[in-house]
Amino acid sequence: MTEQAQQERRATQTMASFEQETVLNKSPLHGLWAATNRELKRWYKTPLLLILSLIQPVIWLGLFGKAMNFGAIFTGSTFNIPGLDIPKSVLDSLASQLMQSVFGTTSYFSFLAVGMLSFISLFMAIQSGMSIVWDRRFGFLNKELSTPLARGAIPMAKVFNSMLRGLSQAAIVLLIAILLGMTVSHLSVLGILGSFAGILLMMMGFSSLFVMLAVRSTNQDTQMMIINLLNLPLLFCSNAMFPAKFMPSWLQPFVFWNPVSHATDISRQLLLGSTGMSSLAFDFAYLGIFAAVLVVVGTIISWRYLSR
Repeated sequence: MTEQAQQERRATQTMASFEQETVLNKSPLHGLWAATNRELKRWYKTPLLLILSLIQPVIWLGLFGKAMNFGAIFTGSTFNIPGLDIPKSVLDSLASQLMQSVFGTTSYFSFLAVGMLSFISLFMAIQSGMSIVWDRRFGFLNKELSTPLARGAIPMAKVFNSMLRGLSQAAIVLLIAILLGMTVSHLSVLGILGSFAGILLMMMGFSSLFVMLAVRSTNQDTQMMIINLLNLPLLFCSNAMFPAKFMPSWLQPFVFWNPVSHATDISRQLLLGSTGMSSLAFDFAYLGIFAAVLVVVGTIISWRYLSR
């Protein structure tokens, strides 16, 4: 076979391969796992990132959770009114009833520990948009756009990466909380799976939102400002750290419609046996709609801008 014939054959094979990849590219899931695994490698190949991401919630659990020992205020050893002799057993019983009425559990540490599951998952979700910013800045995004990789797979890979990382870290935080004294009387496998399902839906929605906000951004400072602007309001305008029913009346609607509150509400009902602010059915339905709408809108907008 002549050299020219060989070149024509190679060109024909290359074109056939390209056409095959183009056909595969019509699938919205084409290349999704490859892109997701690429994101995950940054994490599981750098254990230091995992350790550093766990420092803040562990500090909150070990210091803030243990320091804010509300139950000790009414115990017989600390609560004393001059001239009023109340038996220690009565004060201890009163403390348990008050804690149960306010926090849904006799331990504020347990109340806060469940809220930390939502907090660390939220923090991981809002960080998902930074990956696109860095990919665009260093030119990797342009390389992805030149491949047969489905455009919808690019933002979804960021979402799946944050979901997998967030759930892994939430599981570690839950284990640490149990070791530090979290109430385990209502703990069950189904309860853990159900609470993680609620957290998963919350993360799916927020990850899609922040990826959508970052898809056209070329400046990491802008994205960090958005993260810092929304991070604490989403946390404090929720029931992660304090019951919503004791917050100001003007703040309670924001707390109720905050997806973080519903994810936390699911976890407290399933892990602590607490009375929820809503039924489990409503919590899951609300988070499901929240996740579905933002995934669809975020993917469409991301696909539109990434195709330009």
